[in-house]
Amino acid sequence: MTAEHGPGVVADAAPAGRAAAERAVLRLARPYLGRLVGAGLLAAATEFAGLALMATATWLLMSAAGQPPLDRLTVAIVAVRALAISRGVFRYTERLAGHDAVLRMITDVRARVFATLAARRGTAHRSGDVLSRLVSDVEAVQDLLLRVLVPASAAAVVGVSAVAVAALISPPAAGALAVGLLVAGVALPALATAVTRRSAAEVAPLRGALATDAIDLTHGAADLAAFGATDVTLRAAEQRAHRLARLERRLAATGFAVDAAGVLAAGVTAAAVVLVALAADVPGVLVGVLAVGTLAAVEVTLALVAAARQWTQLRQGLTRVADLLDADPPTAPSATGPTDLTGPHELRFVDVTVRYRAGAAPALDGVSLDLPAGRRIAVVGPSGAGKSTLAAVLTGTVRPASGRVTLDGHDLSAYAEEALPRAVGGLLAEAYVFHATVRENLLLGRAGAGEEELTAATAAAGLLDWVRAQPAGWDTLVGEEGGQLSGGQRQRLALARALLAAPPVLVLDEPTEGLDPTAADAVLASALAATPAGHSVLLISHRLSGLAELDEIMVLDGGRVIQRGRHAELVAAPGWYRDQWLLQAAAERGYLALAP
Repeated sequence: MTAEHGPGVVADAAPAGRAAAERAVLRLARPYLGRLVGAGLLAAATEFAGLALMATATWLLMSAAGQPPLDRLTVAIVAVRALAISRGVFRYTERLAGHDAVLRMITDVRARVFATLAARRGTAHRSGDVLSRLVSDVEAVQDLLLRVLVPASAAAVVGVSAVAVAALISPPAAGALAVGLLVAGVALPALATAVTRRSAAEVAPLRGALATDAIDLTHGAADLAAFGATDVTLRAAEQRAHRLARLERRLAATGFAVDAAGVLAAGVTAAAVVLVALAADVPGVLVGVLAVGTLAAVEVTLALVAAARQWTQLRQGLTRVADLLDADPPTAPSATGPTDLTGPHELRFVDVTVRYRAGAAPALDGVSLDLPAGRRIAVVGPSGAGKSTLAAVLTGTVRPASGRVTLDGHDLSAYAEEALPRAVGGLLAEAYVFHATVRENLLLGRAGAGEEELTAATAAAGLLDWVRAQPAGWDTLVGEEGGQLSGGQRQRLALARALLAAPPVLVLDEPTEGLDPTAADAVLASALAATPAGHSVLLISHRLSGLAELDEIMVLDGGRVIQRGRHAELVAAPGWYRDQWLLQAAAERGYLALAP
C-alpha cells in the first residue's frame, strides 16, 4: 500500500503541469465539443437576456412615470415579457445541453480512470484513495466544465456585449463600465486565485487520505482492534478531518472577502457610470438604464470570480485524474496464440522463477510442472511457500522473471489478456463477492446460465441447502463483500461461481477455507467430481485430506519443489508431507472428538 497523504502535504504543481492537467482532461471533451459550445452560447444568451430584461424594465418604469401614450410603451412591455420567458427557456436548455455533454464525458473519464487503476493492480493504490479518485476527483472534471468554463465564457461574452451597447449610448460611460468590468472580471479573479491557491492545493490529497481512513476504520476495524491500533488510526483521521475543516473554513472566509469586494466594485462602477453619463448630458431615462445595466453586467462578470475560485480548488483533483488519463495504457501482447480456448489444453511450467523485488528471495525458484488435459494436481506447502504465486503465474496476472509458461505450446503472454480467462481461471485467493444477489454473483461465472446449471454448481459447492432455506432463494442479497454470509458460505459461493464458469484449466486456491474438516472433505470431493472430463485441475490447499485420488501432489517450500508424487508415496516417505499429514490427522481427530 502506498503511504497516504499527511496533513501537511501540499502538492503545488508547476503552472505548466497544471495546464497540462487541464489539457489532458479537455482532450476527452472533443467528441462533445459541439454540445459544450452550444451550452456556452445558451449560457451567454441567458445572461444577456437577464441583462436586457433589467435594462428594458428600467426604461419602461422610468418612461411610464412621464405618462406617455401607451403605444410608446407597447414594444417595451412585450420585450419585458419575451425576455423573462426566454431567460427561463435559455437556462433550461443550457442546463440540459451542458449536463448531457458533461455526463457523457464523465462516463468516458470514469471508464478510463477505472481501466488505468485496474491495469495498475500490481501497484499500491489504497482502496480509499482509489475511491476518492473515482468519485471526488472525477467530479472535478465535471465542475471544470459546468462551473468554470461555461459560466466564465458566458460572463466574458456578456461583459463585452454590455460595453458595446453602453458605447452606443455614451462612450465615456462605456469606458467607465469597461474599467469596472476589468476589475470584476480580471483583478478580482486573480486575487481569488492567489489567496486560495495554497489552501486549495491541500484539499484533494486530504480528501483522498480521509477516504482511506474511512475504509481502514470500517473494513479494517477488527484488524485495528486486534493490534491495538484503533485509537492511533482514529486520532490520525481526526487530525486530518480537523485540518480539512480548517482549510475549508479558510477558503470560505477568503471567498466571502472577495465576494464583498465584488459587491463594492459593482456599486462603485455603477456610481462612476452615472456620474460620467450625467457629465456627458445623457438623458435621465438612459442614465437610469445605464446604472441598472451596469449593476447587472458587473454581477454577471463576477461569475468569473466564482469560476476562478472553483478552478483553484479543482486543480489537485484534475492533476490526479490527468495522472491516470495520461498514463500509458498497458501494452497488451500480440495475440499470437489460438483464439479458440474452449477445448482441452495442456499447460507447462519450465524452470519458472518469480521475484517481486530485485535482490529479494524468489517467490518461485526454478519450478517445473506439466498439467495436460484431464490431469489433477495439488500444490501444498507451508504459508509463504509460493503456492498463490504459482496460481497467479498460471492465470497470467504475474509474469515470471525467467523460465516459460506455455499453453498448448504457446507462451502464455501470447494470448490476449481478455481471452485467457476463458481457458484458465477458477477460485483464486481473495475472490470478490459483490453486494448483489446470489444469482447475480453466480452469473458472473457464466452469463445466461439457467437455474439447472446454478443448482448443479451450488450443490457441488455445498451451498444449495442454504440457498433453498433463504426466503428470497437465488435473489438473497449477500451484502458488501459477502458480509451477510459466514466465511465458509462466502467461500462456497465463490467456489460455485468458479465451477459454473468451468474453464478447461480450473485453478482452486484453498476452496474449502473456513469449513470444518467433514464439510471440507465433502465439498472438495463434490467439486472435483463436478469438474467435466478432460478439464485439468490445479488445487492449492493447506489441508492434505482428500488428496488421495489426485494424479500428483507437489510440495513447495521457499519457492522450490521439495517433494512430488502421489499421496500414498508421499505419506510413506520421510519429509514435510508425511510430518504434516500426521499432525493434521491428529488435530482433526481431536476436533471431531470434541464436536457435539
